[in-house]
Amino acid sequence: MWNDLTIGMYMPGDSLVHRLESRTKLAAVCLTMVAIFLAVDWPGVIALTALLLLAYRAASLPWGLALAGFRPLLWILVIALPLQLLLTAGEPLLSLGSLTVTREGVIQSGWLLFRLGALVFTASLLTLTTSPVALADGLEKLLKPLERVKLPAHELAMVITIALRFIPLFSEEADKISKAQKARGAEIDSGRLTKRIKALASILVPLLVGAFRRADELAIAMESRCYRGGRGRTRLRRETWGRGDFITLAATLILLFYTLWERMT
Repeated sequence: MWNDLTIGMYMPGDSLVHRLESRTKLAAVCLTMVAIFLAVDWPGVIALTALLLLAYRAASLPWGLALAGFRPLLWILVIALPLQLLLTAGEPLLSLGSLTVTREGVIQSGWLLFRLGALVFTASLLTLTTSPVALADGLEKLLKPLERVKLPAHELAMVITIALRFIPLFSEEADKISKAQKARGAEIDSGRLTKRIKALASILVPLLVGAFRRADELAIAMESRCYRGGRGRTRLRRETWGRGDFITLAATLILLFYTLWERMT
């Protein structure tokens, strides 16, 4: 499970999506996420799903990687879906003793499943096709106007990028710690639920220690390279807008306005 996280992972490539300007991808992802929450009917769901699948196909990424990214959601769904099914008031469909499955609960569970999956899919598509350097540059450019109100755009973009980049690193480290604990006889994937939860402490504690160690090493490495923030820094490569960027933003905006119109009517 630990190695199934695709958010924060980058796969180099030369596809249409890889060549898009980083600001275009960031803006398109934000607009798509808004559209995901605005969608309230089947046409909107179909349009969003088609757009995401088309973007993933254009990125030339393996489909197995997309499916693997959904596995960590299973733990959330195992807890959230039964709550939606059994605690949502509405028209009864099935009685389970004192608990009742309602029609509205089934609908809400379906929307929860779609929205969580679409959000993870969209975020994974962004990080898989955008290098950490390009992602930091794009975030900094988008946040640049906020420097007028004394917001450190470069530092904030750097923090967000580092946090995203550390997700797959921590996932890999957690997987190694888990295998090491199993080799020592720890019952992490078997036994009672309470026992398995307690066994997670043997993973979380060394993972937390490793996180602090990595943060300290990164700070030392940045200081040794005379990093002093974004002022006066130059870039080796400068991204330029192309026809694909305008088409991508136009398609995303059309989808957003459609889901907004669909919600209002």
